[in-house]
Amino acid sequence: MTTNKSLPARATELGRIAGVIAIVICGWLVVVTTLTFGSAPGKSIAVIGPPSQALAAIARANGRILASNNFVTIARSDDVDFVGRLYAAGALLVLDAEQAGGCSGLPPRRFAAQL
Repeated sequence: MTTNKSLPARATELGRIAGVIAIVICGWLVVVTTLTFGSAPGKSIAVIGPPSQALAAIARANGRILASNNFVTIARSDDVDFVGRLYAAGALLVLDAEQAGGCSGLPPRRFAAQL
């Protein structure tokens, strides 16, 4: 015996699923952002936002720019409070670059070197 769900019931179920997914993503973002404050000095940090704003925040926070593209700028500093200074200087979102997506700010290794 099969049952057909009505259209409003399906929409409600999809809405619940979308809500759960949104909660999980927001929770992950909060955890990753919080862990960034505990990053060791000298680690690569990803500053998310418009390049002009990110570059200005990194300069004001006395960081070194390692790489930059449309909305992600990788920076590094040996200062302990670098993440806090980035936020104080106007950075929108700051993440540990290695945790956020595996980018370390180091030049890529060649495939042959990994063998």
